[in-house]
Amino acid sequence: MRRPPGSRCCPPALMLCSGGCARSTGLLLTLLAMLLLLLLPAQRSLWLQLSRTPVHHRATTTAAPRRVTQASWPSPVPSMPPELGDTYGQDETYSSSGCPNSIRKKIGATEFGATFLSTIPVLQWARHAQEDEYQRLHQYGGAHGWKDIRWDVLKSSLSLLNASSSALLFDIRPLATSCTRCAVVGNGGILHGSGMGPTIDAHDYVFRVNGAITEGFERDVGSRTSFYVFSTNTMVNALRSYAANGFRHPPQTPETCYVFLPDHDRDYLLLRAALSQQRVDSGRDAGVHPQEFFGKDLQVGKFRMLHPDFIRYLRNRFLRSHILATPFWQLYRPSTGAVMLLTAIHTCDQVSAFGFITPGYRAYSDHYYDRERKEVQFFINHDLRMEMQLWQRLQRSGILWLYTGSEGT
Repeated sequence: MRRPPGSRCCPPALMLCSGGCARSTGLLLTLLAMLLLLLLPAQRSLWLQLSRTPVHHRATTTAAPRRVTQASWPSPVPSMPPELGDTYGQDETYSSSGCPNSIRKKIGATEFGATFLSTIPVLQWARHAQEDEYQRLHQYGGAHGWKDIRWDVLKSSLSLLNASSSALLFDIRPLATSCTRCAVVGNGGILHGSGMGPTIDAHDYVFRVNGAITEGFERDVGSRTSFYVFSTNTMVNALRSYAANGFRHPPQTPETCYVFLPDHDRDYLLLRAALSQQRVDSGRDAGVHPQEFFGKDLQVGKFRMLHPDFIRYLRNRFLRSHILATPFWQLYRPSTGAVMLLTAIHTCDQVSAFGFITPGYRAYSDHYYDRERKEVQFFINHDLRMEMQLWQRLQRSGILWLYTGSEGT
């Protein structure tokens, strides 16, 4: 069998990627860098204009307090700047597994042993809607905290994530095996003609992201979706960008759960609307009914939300890009596909990755569903090249199995 490739979203360049990813020429990047540095006070609005699809802002939500402890392990990056916040809450949810060869049991003996935190909070839910936690996370912006989220929005949203399943990615473990086997599927063109669909669907759980089109591509990408991972921004942009390719709404099956990667208030407002079964009452998406995205089944068990500590931890320890040393460090976070794959690594016992960027990415179109060939583009708010290198390292360490197409034959 051929090896699986890493997810593709966006490696680094000097543009803001809101959904897809693309590669820029050296001359253009140099000119853009000079221009952006000259216009630094307006850098955020300029990044938004450079994105391939519109980037939207979100309103605020309620936070979740946790016991905060400073991790006692050697930092993979010396002298971590305090603004990056390498201090996290504690969560024992995934600290044990009955699987004899689970990722958690073997990662300590790999190069990632000092990077991995077994008690990092992965999900946020009703228990985290506390004011002291809000004060702790209010200092971090974007996907890394609650700086841009109002307390009333945060509290009212997270309080609705109050089911037993809200604290666990997997509400029920598979009965057929003691090990949870997960397939994480990116949208990379490497999957076109791969024939990997049956292999993907044979896993216990299947993760998909952004423009997750399966109809007509089942042979190559499978048909199941257990978890659809997204931010409201990336989902809306994907719906606009890939409607002509057949992406008219996220997967809507009885099996599908929706995992928010919150990086604006839009995510908390949409979650609140979904769980209260009402239209979004404020912000950019005011008037939108969540059924347009998620179908009629809006039960609390269908939704999860990643914790900002987890996103900040992934950025600080697994994908600490050179971008963090530039004036644009606040724009940077791991791509949605990277967050999805690393979420699986922190929750599943065994992980196979399909459709992620690999060293041979130039041989493939940007997406497996592209009707015309499109080159991969790189943007400044993600570091796809660093992500590509991380997938290679994780594969060599035996942490994941990566589909690499003809590169692995």
